[in-house]
Amino acid sequence: MAASMLRDICFDCADNRRVAHFWAAVLGYDEEPTEPDQGAAESISITPTEGGPRIWFNAVPEPKQVKNRVHLDVTMSSEAELERLIALGAHPLQEIRGDDGVLWWTIMADPEGNEFCAFPPKR
Repeated sequence: MAASMLRDICFDCADNRRVAHFWAAVLGYDEEPTEPDQGAAESISITPTEGGPRIWFNAVPEPKQVKNRVHLDVTMSSEAELERLIALGAHPLQEIRGDDGVLWWTIMADPEGNEFCAFPPKR
């Protein structure tokens, strides 16, 4: 029996252009152009330049209410990447450290408060 394949990841957001732009910059994805006759598109997608799922950002009227049940994890490319994520609009929420004090990952929020985990670069 064939298994299902991951096709897309979808975010609901109030300002889908802002959140799509944020995640395209974080991941190095390409923003898909919106057709001129679409005006304020209800959905915007970003696509990877090298493999990986497409991500859709769907405009919805209601704000985020509670913690995400699904989230993205990213591995940062360098120690300076955390500052770049913050400059793009992310907010650090909590650092997770081992008993030895070594940083395991940082829980972050994107510009609309969607949580994601940012892992330090591979050592």
